[in-house]
Amino acid sequence: MIRSEETRRRAVIVAQTLGIAAVYYGSGHIGLLRQIQVHDSVVTPLWPPSGIAVAALLYLGVRIWPGIVLGALVTVLSTSDGPTFWGVVVAAGSALAPLCSFLALRAVGFRPELDRLRDGVALVFLGALGGMVISATVGTGVQWLSGALPLDHFWQVWSAWWAGDAMGVLTVTPLLLVLRRVRRPRLDDRWAEAAALAAVAVVSTVIATMSALSMLYLVFPVLIWAALRFQLPGSAPCALLVSVLAIVAGTERVGPFMNHSVLEIMFNLCILNGCVALTALLLAAIVTEHNNIRHETEVACEELAALVEELSPRPARDGRPDAPPDRPG
Repeated sequence: MIRSEETRRRAVIVAQTLGIAAVYYGSGHIGLLRQIQVHDSVVTPLWPPSGIAVAALLYLGVRIWPGIVLGALVTVLSTSDGPTFWGVVVAAGSALAPLCSFLALRAVGFRPELDRLRDGVALVFLGALGGMVISATVGTGVQWLSGALPLDHFWQVWSAWWAGDAMGVLTVTPLLLVLRRVRRPRLDDRWAEAAALAAVAVVSTVIATMSALSMLYLVFPVLIWAALRFQLPGSAPCALLVSVLAIVAGTERVGPFMNHSVLEIMFNLCILNGCVALTALLLAAIVTEHNNIRHETEVACEELAALVEELSPRPARDGRPDAPPDRPG
């Protein structure tokens, strides 16, 4: 019995590891569908595997890290001419970055529910902006050391690499954390409002990213609506939608990105996606924390009222309080 349980546990771990590797590989090729070339270096404005890796570690712990290493290695080798030492180093940096992000989040007591402002701030500054410095530094450093990147272009490529990895964490990780809590919807849920939000989000985002009138600001009222009314389950999908359509418009050079250079497009995409992710994540966390505090206060008031009612003297049948019993003589 003990051996069978141990065998089953190992089989589950192996299946999870291979599954994470496959998802990492698949999402990596999805991210490569939209590439931007910065000084002969190919970067992506949004790198989904970084967000998937951080979410997988938050779900399953450090034991899933070999799957991330395997997925990063297969992804890097599949996009190069063959297995090389530099490719292995890039894969190692891509796998080490989410691990460091996870360890930093665990050190500060991060809760995957994202129901506190401190959790949102930790995910932004430790999980995304801080942890992805490692992958960007290793990847860009490898290109410089191998002679493929001149030193005077180092920081431009580094910033583009870092922004793509960080945006992957800011947009993909919250959505995956929300999916963990998905339950069968109830009949009394706000279906009409949710449908209206989805329709408005799609229409306003298409107009904002595809119109030549430069109306990118249209997306922010929708994000605020989603965060205030639906918290992270509403704001996370909206943020991902905005980021994806903005990247499509940027790589196609249409709408607000028309007649701009590659560096200008990359810079605008980084600023836009960063502001969208911060607005969606932090505002949703603030609203969720406020709702939790209000709920806890209401529960405490109800318990206090019940306690006061239990301790208060009960009236007698004639309407006067019961007299205390006489002391025995």
